[in-house]
Amino acid sequence: MQSPDAANEHPIIDPLVFRQTMSAFATGVAVITTKSGDELHGMTVNSLTSVSLDPPLVLVCLVREARTTQAVLAAGAFVVNFLSERQEAIAARFARRGTDHFGALPAALNPRGLPHIPKALGRLDCAVEMTHDGGDHLIVIGRVLECEIREGRPLLFFRARYHEISGPGHAADWYW
Repeated sequence: MQSPDAANEHPIIDPLVFRQTMSAFATGVAVITTKSGDELHGMTVNSLTSVSLDPPLVLVCLVREARTTQAVLAAGAFVVNFLSERQEAIAARFARRGTDHFGALPAALNPRGLPHIPKALGRLDCAVEMTHDGGDHLIVIGRVLECEIREGRPLLFFRARYHEISGPGHAADWYW
């Protein structure tokens, strides 16, 4: 007979297996940028989604202990930069931990003084609306204050690597 608590227990999932399984979900690539004091901060993310049209809200998951996360909280604002297929080097640069991501890069600032990535496919300027616990990440809901979009093709992340859109698929590629 099962104990009453057995139904409430959760199976232990190997973090590596979970990560590999999630890598089968292709995502866009974005860089979150902000400014705290005189320091510019940024990090590459792919956990991002729109939440609401009215009011316009986005959700982004930030590594809890990262300097950029602490800077976003201190500033109360951030920019979401959607990367194009030609910005893989930018994605890799901002994915490295513990480095000066903006070192030797010309800083482009939005009208509110926050850094952004020039020539990104899109940009959302956001104010922190609320935060939620998300395990080793912090779930940040941002109210979108301004949007900008450009033509181009997105940088994608799939199976732990960056990819480009290669064009329309073939019917033979789709099956159940």
